[in-house]
Amino acid sequence: MCINVQPKIKNLKSIKYTIALVAIMIISGSYSKAQENRVIVDEIISKIDNYIILKSDLERSYMSYLSNGNQASAGAKCRILAQLISGKLMVAKAEIDSVIVSDEEVDNNLDRRMQLILSQYGGSEEQLEQYYGKTVEEIQNDIRDDIKEQLVVQRMQDEILKGIRVTPAEVKRFFNNIPTDSLPYFSTEVEVAQIVKQPTISNERKNELKLKLSKLADRVRAGESFEALAKEYSQGPSAKYGGNLGFTQRGAMAPQFEANALKLKPMEISEPFETSFGIHIVQLLERRGNEYNSRHIILIPDPKEEDINKTKKSLDSLKSLIEHDSISFQKAAAEYSDDKATAGSGGYFTDETGGLKVSVENLDPVIFFTLDSMNVGDISQPITFRQDDGKEAVRILYYKSKVAPHQANLKDDWQKIQSATLNEKKSRVLNEWFNKARNDVFISIDKQYDYCGIMN
Repeated sequence: MCINVQPKIKNLKSIKYTIALVAIMIISGSYSKAQENRVIVDEIISKIDNYIILKSDLERSYMSYLSNGNQASAGAKCRILAQLISGKLMVAKAEIDSVIVSDEEVDNNLDRRMQLILSQYGGSEEQLEQYYGKTVEEIQNDIRDDIKEQLVVQRMQDEILKGIRVTPAEVKRFFNNIPTDSLPYFSTEVEVAQIVKQPTISNERKNELKLKLSKLADRVRAGESFEALAKEYSQGPSAKYGGNLGFTQRGAMAPQFEANALKLKPMEISEPFETSFGIHIVQLLERRGNEYNSRHIILIPDPKEEDINKTKKSLDSLKSLIEHDSISFQKAAAEYSDDKATAGSGGYFTDETGGLKVSVENLDPVIFFTLDSMNVGDISQPITFRQDDGKEAVRILYYKSKVAPHQANLKDDWQKIQSATLNEKKSRVLNEWFNKARNDVFISIDKQYDYCGIMN
């Protein structure tokens, strides 16, 4: 008998998720109110040494699977049960093999998870506790063991898969074994890169905003509500929560923000200061060990027209250098682009495998329509646009190549097929490991899930 955690591979899309079938599930990555409220008559449906899987574990994971837009099916529930069993098997085997995750690692991960959860409630512990009907400590206790198991599973996988690579011959053999009628069909793909420059904001404009924030601080000191003013004037995402950021670990915020916040006494308000995000005033609410609770008002300075024009001229000069082969687009992007997400790849947008060919369906519509007016090989004129953080910036685009809609092939899709081959190999290695590891632990599964064939 063995635990078969390797599903039948039908196409490259399913291959992409193979490795996920051996990971313990904390599917949502956060605490789910819907899951907490769902009433399930619980029972143990599987035992793996000293570990158990409850029916509620399976049902919650299945509900999360469905909430991501997946179709309901008995097969999906079986695969999720196999995932849960695989995760518990890894944890049990980790005890035998003395694979250890330190309490410090768990606590650090728990802190980050709690910060993520708190951010969904404006950083307010009171709002979080009111919503869940539990204290923050109780919520932490609820998820701590799951986080520890998740880290143990990840460490076990890293050890098992260490050094796994694929050769070009393996990639070709893998591709040739896929039935022709199972090969995926890819939409139009492009290779496109960008160099982004953020206009330098004039000191005059910064001083205007600092003066405005000083007046807001004075209004708070005179008795007005900080939260009301934050809701009215702040331009950050915390504005709707009255500027409240909740308890934050030291080192989590921008250095300038933390320095200004921590030199205050509780309820004091800082003078205006600048970070890479904008101009702030901050009010310290409370300090507690290595954490502090604060709220702020942020104003994001928009560049003036002359600032944008200077940036356009700078990018136009850089474009000229590239077109005259004085510097490559990739090197220019790495050295000069302010967009860190693409600068590391020479300015290129990448897909989920790290490949440079990106489906036009996944492109920003603004980029898509810009490319529609360009020829392959062109570099665009400097274009003004809004970044994800709302700041105005300027960029040039390089339209390197275009691949028409096509069925998967080695020439056009090497990166994707290589990634799929590697995932399949990792899945096979993990499956072999499970077949051996099952002999070291006790495994039982409730008969109601015999139809899944997990132990066949």
